[in-house]
Amino acid sequence: MKNMFRKFAAMVATASGSPWAFLLAFLVIVVWAITGPIFNFSDTWQLVINTGTTIVTFLMVFLIQNTQNRDAVAIQLKLDELLRAVEGARTSLVDLEDLSDEEILRLKKEFERLRRREVAMSPDAEREQLEEANPERNVGVED
Repeated sequence: MKNMFRKFAAMVATASGSPWAFLLAFLVIVVWAITGPIFNFSDTWQLVINTGTTIVTFLMVFLIQNTQNRDAVAIQLKLDELLRAVEGARTSLVDLEDLSDEEILRLKKEFERLRRREVAMSPDAEREQLEEANPERNVGVED
């Protein structure tokens, strides 16, 4: 059952992200709007679009969440493999997503300190980073 749902969710997520799905949804809205005068813009006419969109949205939340969960796990595994394969990389960061918010914040501050230390040791590196980040600020500026 899980495998069938995974395949179905992936297929629906791919299809719903296509231009054809958008066009279909757009056409449904156009047809609904055109039929407004025919049904005198009745409560039932409004209820049809409200109910339809609510049901579709409700179901899509679960399908999209399933697809995103799988994608997130796959990306984490790929990053874990890169960390494991790179000499000198901190393999302790492999299961970072399992840490508490406090532990992640502590690591973030540690990396910020490391970056500040690197920049302080190499002022030219900071200048180069700023120039790369803001090339328009350097127009007409000579060294």
